[in-house]
Amino acid sequence: MSRWSLESWKNFILDQAPGWQDSQDLKKTTNQIRKKPPIVFKDEIKLLKKRLSRVHDGNYFIIQGGDCAETFSDFNGELIKNKLNILLQMSVLLSYKTSLKTIRIGRIAGQFAKPRTNPVEIFNNMEFPSYRGDAINSLDCNLKSRTPNPLRMLEAYNQSVYTLNLIRSIINSGYTNILNANEWDLDFIKQSPQVREYNEIISKIQQTLSFIKTVNRKSENIKNLELYEFFTSHEGLILDYEQALTKYDALDKKYYDHSGHMIWVGDRTRSVNGSHVEFVSGIENPIGIKLGPSIDKYELIEIIKKVNPNNEKGKILLITRFGAQSIEDKLPEIIQLINKHELNVIWMCDPMHGNTFKNDQGIKTRHFNTITKEIELFMKIHKKMKSIAGGIHIEFTSENVTECLGGFQNIENNELLNRYETACDPRLNNQQSLELIFKLNDLIIKGSKDV
Repeated sequence: MSRWSLESWKNFILDQAPGWQDSQDLKKTTNQIRKKPPIVFKDEIKLLKKRLSRVHDGNYFIIQGGDCAETFSDFNGELIKNKLNILLQMSVLLSYKTSLKTIRIGRIAGQFAKPRTNPVEIFNNMEFPSYRGDAINSLDCNLKSRTPNPLRMLEAYNQSVYTLNLIRSIINSGYTNILNANEWDLDFIKQSPQVREYNEIISKIQQTLSFIKTVNRKSENIKNLELYEFFTSHEGLILDYEQALTKYDALDKKYYDHSGHMIWVGDRTRSVNGSHVEFVSGIENPIGIKLGPSIDKYELIEIIKKVNPNNEKGKILLITRFGAQSIEDKLPEIIQLINKHELNVIWMCDPMHGNTFKNDQGIKTRHFNTITKEIELFMKIHKKMKSIAGGIHIEFTSENVTECLGGFQNIENNELLNRYETACDPRLNNQQSLELIFKLNDLIIKGSKDV
C-alpha cells in the first residue's frame, strides 16, 4: 500500500472528474482557497466523531438532511433558518417520542457538487455538458454556463462560510433552546394532521421545564436543554477543493478536512482503487460511504479497512440506498459480512436515491410511500439481525415544493410541475419531512416493544 499524502489521490482512478478546462485557473483558485480560513474546526470534527461513537450503543440517532444540491441563487438567510427549523423540529419529535438523543447533520454549507450518470444532456436537440453542481458549472443551459469553471469553487467556499456563520449566530443567540420552540416557524405544518400532536408535545415539554425552573431556580439542567450542536456534511466530490481545505495538525499529527464536519463518498465514486476512497482514507473526519445495489460486499470490506484501519468507532457511516425493491436482497448479507469481520460501522438509511424514477412525462420524482417503505424495511432488517439502525439521510427543503408524490397532501403526477424547483433530485417538502419523522417514531417505538 502506498503512503498517503495530500496528493496521493492523483495516482488513482478519478471517477466523476469535473472536467476543468483551464489548468492555470484551477491552480490559481486552489491556491486562493488554501490560504483561506477553515470553514469548520478541528474540535468540532472531533466532537462529531465523539457523538457518533455513541450511536453504536443505540442511545443516539442521526438525522442527516437538506438540499439535494445547494445553489448560489437560493442563498438567503430565511431559507437557511427554515432548514435549521426542520432539523430542530424533527429532533425534538424523535427524542420526545423515542427517548433517543439526536445528532443533527445538515446537507448544507458545502453541498455544491453532484455526480451524474450521463456526462452530457440534450436540450433543444443540442448537446451540453451535464450540470454538476454550482461549484463546477451553472444550471443555465448554454455552452459557456455549462463549461466547468474552477473559479466557481471560490463562490462555493464563500457561501459555505456565510451559511455556517449564520447558523452559528442563530444557535449562539439562544434560538435553538427548547423554551423557544414556538418561534421555530410552525406555519408550514398548520395543515398537517400531526400539527395538534406536535403542538401538544412542545407544550408538554415547555410546561415540564417551567415546573423544574419554578421548583429549582438553581437547576443547571435548563441550561443543557439547548439544541446547540449542529454539524455540516457534503459529498466530497471535488478533490481539488477538499485537498485545498485539508490541513495537517501538528499537535494531533493528523490531517483534518476543514470543508465540513462529515464527508461522504458517493455510490458512483466508492471504488477501493479510486481517488475518492484514497483521499478520505487519510483524513480524520467521519466518513460516509453510500451503498447502492451495485455494491460488491467484499470490496466494501476492503474500503472500510482502508479508510478505518484502526476500526475506530464513530468513523464510518454506511449509508444504504438500495431502494424498497432491493433492500431485502442486499442489506442482510452485507450486515452479516460486516459482523463477521467485527467492523465498527454506523448504519444509516438513505430512502431517497434508490427510489427515484421518471413518470410518464419524464419528470424525475419519488413517492412518499416508497420512501417510508424503505425506512420500514431498513428498521425491520436491523432488528431481525440484532444490529443498530443508526440514522436516516434524506433530501428536503423548507419550501412547499411539489417534487415528491404522495404524503398527506397527496401530490399527484399532474401537480409535480406546480412547484418543481430542485436543481437536481426531487426533495421532500416541509410537510412531508414532518410526516416522515412521525412514521419513523412509530417504527422505532414498535421495534423497541417487540424486543
